[in-house]
Amino acid sequence: MKYRILFVCLGNICRSPSAEAVLRHQASQRGLSVDVDSAGTGNWHVGQAPDSRAIAAAAARGIDMHSLRARQVSVADFNHSTHMFAMDQSNLADLMAMRPEGGIMPALFLGPATHTPPGEVPDPYYGGAQGFEHMLDLIEAASRGFLQTLN
Repeated sequence: MKYRILFVCLGNICRSPSAEAVLRHQASQRGLSVDVDSAGTGNWHVGQAPDSRAIAAAAARGIDMHSLRARQVSVADFNHSTHMFAMDQSNLADLMAMRPEGGIMPALFLGPATHTPPGEVPDPYYGGAQGFEHMLDLIEAASRGFLQTLN
């Protein structure tokens, strides 16, 4: 089975592209073939690169995000994805409101599906570098947990 994972946050410039890059990186290290993508519930940053602070924090961990560009989640994503992860409750509510009948059921990224304590990946956009480091710590742990479920 080919896994198609979609990460969703608000603007698709911090959390979801970081999760996309981290999961792709970890899957590659394990020799797993997965399609990973990310999107935002809003359209403010469509076509833009991830936040420079997210790129720098990921690069310090050996993860490249330079080729990623923001896009907005679409109804078609619910039929294309095998897994759809929201970064917080607000993102999850937005996804549930647009979910078509029969579409994939979105879930929070932190929680049982990733063998992590339930919670949200906090948005580091208005904070400093420590917020991006904390975000990546959570994403890396959840990505490891999720990949274990695919083996």
